[in-house]
Amino acid sequence: MDSEPSKEPVLVKVAECLYRNRSSGTYFALVKRKGKQIRKSLKTKDRKLAERRLREFRTKASRLTADSAERKTPFKILAKRWLTVHNSNLKASTAERYVRCVKELDKFFGEIPVSEITKRQCEDWMTQRAKGIAASTFNTDALVLKAVLDYAVRDGLILDNPANVIKRRRSKAKEIVIPTREEYEKLLEAIDQLDGRAGQSKILVQLLALSGMRLGEATRIEWREIDFKKEQFTVSGGEIGTKNGETRVVPLFPRLKLFLENLRPVNSTDPRSPIITIESTKSALGSACKTAQLPHFTHHSLRHFFVSNAIEVGVDFKSIAAWIGHKDGGILVAQTYGHLREAHSQQMASLL
Repeated sequence: MDSEPSKEPVLVKVAECLYRNRSSGTYFALVKRKGKQIRKSLKTKDRKLAERRLREFRTKASRLTADSAERKTPFKILAKRWLTVHNSNLKASTAERYVRCVKELDKFFGEIPVSEITKRQCEDWMTQRAKGIAASTFNTDALVLKAVLDYAVRDGLILDNPANVIKRRRSKAKEIVIPTREEYEKLLEAIDQLDGRAGQSKILVQLLALSGMRLGEATRIEWREIDFKKEQFTVSGGEIGTKNGETRVVPLFPRLKLFLENLRPVNSTDPRSPIITIESTKSALGSACKTAQLPHFTHHSLRHFFVSNAIEVGVDFKSIAAWIGHKDGGILVAQTYGHLREAHSQQMASLL
């Protein structure tokens, strides 16, 4: 039986490290680095363009500094090394999220030497991992995979990042559930009826609705961060910090000031004592919404409630963004809540 013809291209040397496919005319680069021969198609039949791409390729190949033993480093070892460096300055919650991502990636790539990970394997991982999970979860995992392999490129273990073939999945816009003022009052009344859970739960709900803080910020704010004289409060996020890692100073809005003044006498006079002594009121919120036959409101719904109230009284997006801890000057607020301002404007116009 005749043997099958070789599928390898027949290359003819035309210059140092530059070869040409005899049949197709496409140019190839062929260089040696650390005892390893590297061949790459230059994807052109033009000699001048091929020479320019060869120079670029040789510069890139010069960064391949790891020896053969280092290039056999398993993904899980390199990923662990990357975590140690990358997570050193991150918030604990963010660092933990990346640890979970690496554990998930290790299931697929863990034992594979980094230098042997291919684009096809990355595509296979993408196909498998994308099934049945949220786009945000997939995108975070993909981000970590790319970061670990970028780390391998930086350290000279691989020439290019094979995970760059992975495309970011588009997230579906989440439906924003915002209580009306009437629903907010019904919610407070329903919480009052909860046996043993009303006190701190109601305080937390009001604090979120009147301040626009995130849950983690509200549960960690201390009395010393409320300045009644200057009429401002500081959002630091406590030991964990805020989402963007920055402390912000926010005006003490009149309704919030009155709420805190009425609340203060029943709490400890220790300035370091927290305003809230619970971490969440998820259960109480769920029960109250069910009892009062309200939509399923969450902690974040109360932040939305704050923003919608601010928009209704004419506060500009830039100011709102600063108050709630966005650093984009109001772009996200405009994208997320712009329809509320338009609806309110139409409502006001109808009064004419």
